[in-house]
Amino acid sequence: MSAEPVKAGAAKQDIGISSQGHVGIVEIQRPPHNYFDNALINQIADAYEAFDRDDNIRAIVLCAQGKSFCAGADFANRPQTGAAETGKHLYKEATRIFRAKKPQVAAVQGAAIGGGLGLALSADFRVTCEEARFSANFTRLGFHPGFSLTYTLPKLVGQQKANLLFYTGRRVTGSEAVAMGMADVLVPLAEVRQGAMALAKEIAESAPLAVLSTRETMRRGFADEAERATERELVEQDWTRKTADFKEGVKSWAERRPGNFQKR
Repeated sequence: MSAEPVKAGAAKQDIGISSQGHVGIVEIQRPPHNYFDNALINQIADAYEAFDRDDNIRAIVLCAQGKSFCAGADFANRPQTGAAETGKHLYKEATRIFRAKKPQVAAVQGAAIGGGLGLALSADFRVTCEEARFSANFTRLGFHPGFSLTYTLPKLVGQQKANLLFYTGRRVTGSEAVAMGMADVLVPLAEVRQGAMALAKEIAESAPLAVLSTRETMRRGFADEAERATERELVEQDWTRKTADFKEGVKSWAERRPGNFQKR
């Protein structure tokens, strides 16, 4: 019998929660770009924890409405996003996502930028398309990476490629992301969510206790390391956020031009 099942069609302010068979679905509903803040991160974490308590659910799909999967924080309109909101930093709240017990597949149909890339990489697998864009653009904005990316990104693509992506802030396509190991499956744009569901259903066909046990072994220490990375990231973000370069980075990003950074 399921404990505290998540009902299909249940919804919160910024996400939709549903299920198909043994697959739970969490849909981000802040189109077109699905910018995040504390509220959104907490809602996703709440949904994951509820699915963890539901014995009927064996895998989770994280997907999004709109053009972007998640374009990170809306610094142009909310420059303090990511600072200490409501007493706790959103990246600290994201640790709850890393501690979820059931396998997750992210359906990355569009841009996964900055912290949005961190959210995509928190999942076990990523299904994407050529049109998607992946970018750790923090240095282009004038501050330090966050959302545990200094741990998760090198773990997937290797230290050297992670350095390249961090230092340049460049965007890579869906096929480039698959080639470097940042994503797992490439499908046509119209089939991204369907592809993510197919992978989640394939996982759900395996014995659930065996999957949970295997995942626990394979990800042992993963959440702890992600949290430790976040602690370091926050120290560096706190001071880089106060620089003139950060203000210029946000302004130049909004104006779609190279930043005129002055090292101050």
